[in-house]
Amino acid sequence: MTETSSRPLTDVSDMVVVHRVFRREFRLIPELARAVAPGDTARARVLAGHARMVLTGLHLHHTSEDELLWPKLLERAAPDAALVHRMEDQHSRVEQAIERLGPALDRWEAEARPAVTEEVAAGFDTLRAALIEHLDEEEREILPLAARHVTQAEWSQLGEHGVADMRPRDLPIMFGAVVEEATPEERRAILAVLPAPVRFLLRTVFARRYRRYVSRVRNGR
Repeated sequence: MTETSSRPLTDVSDMVVVHRVFRREFRLIPELARAVAPGDTARARVLAGHARMVLTGLHLHHTSEDELLWPKLLERAAPDAALVHRMEDQHSRVEQAIERLGPALDRWEAEARPAVTEEVAAGFDTLRAALIEHLDEEEREILPLAARHVTQAEWSQLGEHGVADMRPRDLPIMFGAVVEEATPEERRAILAVLPAPVRFLLRTVFARRYRRYVSRVRNGR
């Protein structure tokens, strides 16, 4: 499939909202980490658990692109193959940063020593720098390509792929994180594709759960 005058552009704006979540969380996590008092393993444990969930979300987000988006763009947008390969390389650098953080988070929640706190915070700073470079270029270069060369049904599969591999208990939290970053119009569009019972839960039970979760993570209560 290539671009045609008869096919409307695919709506890829939902990825921009997801990217806002990653930009926010990877800015907040090192700030929150550096505020942990020496030896406060309870607080470190809360933040480490949150960090792992966000890292898993990022990993699944990139895996969906690796498996479902890049192959289609390489096939259908051949003149931009170098761009797609650069995206793959950026994913690899981000993944390496994620892997380095795993052992540091384990030590941090067990000890909360200042040196390990800084190791974790600095690791997230490094990850964020690599990620922001990738997200900026992806939004600038890849999303317009995807809008032209990927169908709406194929695009929807990216989100479904990542959701399928998440822990069920994390889904309301991750959805709440996305809704927090969405404009009212974007929020309506996100909710519109969901069954009515799910929309009700997301607006009530899950919304309250997300508010409690965010208060515990960001405010320590």
